[in-house]
Amino acid sequence: MAGDIAGYSRLMSVDEEGTLRQLKAHRRELVDPKIAEYRGRIVKTTGDGMLVEFASVVDAVRCAVDIARGMRERNEGVPADRRIEFRTGINVGDIISDGDDIFGDGVNVAARLEALAEPNGIMVSRVVYEQVRDKLNFSFDDLGEQAVKNIPRPIGVHRVSLSENVPTGTAGRGLVGSKHDASVRPSIAVLPFNNISGDPEQEYFADGISEDIITGLSKLRWFFVIARNSTFTYKGKAVDVKRAARELGVRYVLEGSVRKGGNRVRITAQLIDALTGNHIWADRYDGNLTDVFELQDEITRKVVAAIEPKLLEAEAIRSQARSPEDLGGWDLVARALSHFWKLNQAESKLAITILRQATQDHPNYAPAHSMLAFSLLVSTHVGWIPSVEEREPAAQLARRAMELDESDPWAFMALGYLAFAGRKTDEAVRQFRTALELNPNFAAAHGYIGWALAFDGQSEKALVHFDQSMKMSPRDPFNSLVIGGMSAAHYMAGRYLEAVEFARQSVELRPGLMSAHRILCASLAQAGQIEEAKEVMRTLLRLHPTMTIAWIKESVPYTPEPMSKFLEGMRKAGLE
Repeated sequence: MAGDIAGYSRLMSVDEEGTLRQLKAHRRELVDPKIAEYRGRIVKTTGDGMLVEFASVVDAVRCAVDIARGMRERNEGVPADRRIEFRTGINVGDIISDGDDIFGDGVNVAARLEALAEPNGIMVSRVVYEQVRDKLNFSFDDLGEQAVKNIPRPIGVHRVSLSENVPTGTAGRGLVGSKHDASVRPSIAVLPFNNISGDPEQEYFADGISEDIITGLSKLRWFFVIARNSTFTYKGKAVDVKRAARELGVRYVLEGSVRKGGNRVRITAQLIDALTGNHIWADRYDGNLTDVFELQDEITRKVVAAIEPKLLEAEAIRSQARSPEDLGGWDLVARALSHFWKLNQAESKLAITILRQATQDHPNYAPAHSMLAFSLLVSTHVGWIPSVEEREPAAQLARRAMELDESDPWAFMALGYLAFAGRKTDEAVRQFRTALELNPNFAAAHGYIGWALAFDGQSEKALVHFDQSMKMSPRDPFNSLVIGGMSAAHYMAGRYLEAVEFARQSVELRPGLMSAHRILCASLAQAGQIEEAKEVMRTLLRLHPTMTIAWIKESVPYTPEPMSKFLEGMRKAGLE
């Protein structure tokens, strides 16, 4: 990092003593402490200039931004012609060390970048930009290639914006990292789990848990996950979570520990919002070490499946404070899902409205299309919107999502639901399984395989997938639907009392979920509890006044034989 003071000669000619006094104060109170905080080494100073070496390019850029912001605050109220304003250039490249000094093209490029910067500005080379663009919450303006003195070839130059942004998830098109970049994703780092067993032989197990969770989270396309080699630099160290998050350029940190006793092991994990220090989620897992690898796999599945809804919920809460016009595609989808998973008609309608905005504002963002398709199909199934109106638009959205990103698991979820709605069980299961292949920790995919099988009368197979979904994510907002599906599976197997028990649980979790009321109504009737079934039917018709036998035949995707069995219960409860 090379820096100097803009207009230093002019400032000195006007007030030499005052300028030196201000410069020393800025160095003492802001610049030098920031360099130390970010592990920088001041190589040399040259009057108004400074050359600093950093171990991390992320630290270098963060340090420069903090200094620029600090100087902006310190210059408030100071006349423009008396302000001390730094200019900074940052480069990554080979250097030659000579004692305490450094030389080489890497240094020379940084100096040329500094000369291009405006007062209080920061310029970085393209190689710097490429290394930090997915890790820092600043925007970068691409200024193209610039010819500079004594450097034989043009340098790619980017200007750093001092305004705060959320981290970007992909390389840009034009101005990268702008607030309307649809691919902006929250970022997370998994720190090495601590082995607190006192048994060095368990070190490999703790490392294996951490690495497996990193791999599992990387398959959740909602999030940007820091690679293992970066996070494992903290192994064996006392870690300040906020500092680690700042150094890694992430908002969320997962940390944990492993304790072994005899043949038993306990793993604890906690997810932290590093900016606020708040704990978002924590849990512990106990297991038997007889099969180490199976235990690692089981814990990984549970942790990853639990983290996904918690992170989405946390991001949705963050987005509530911002206007829709200020949200990127990721934020809009996260906000929509926070409404949709409340699973009632009003919240579903609001979620669909937000997702429509996301597809309009970000027509090339696949998750907006896949989630809108999925939301429309679910809302049709449960009776919140007429089925005929939205099925074809949902199909078009699902196909568009596939065109945009054929590795988006939610695109396959939408296609699977489309086949499910068309009573094409084999096709639905195939699409849901593809979503599961793309994300093996996808609890909802297991749930919908269960739904497709249950509505085809394949109750025992369905219950296996429902059970897996619940085990993977026991506190998932989706679980009210899973439990409703378990009721349907028991109903089709003729186990009506079990069906009633699960249906009651689903209704208690989501009183506005009409599909839960329907299966409860039919199950009560088939169990011989006719009066209660009729009472539930009255509640159901208040929620869904236009529901009839004909509507169910058209809209609820049971295949023919299960449909006949379901309608038998609904007719006993008094539906016409």
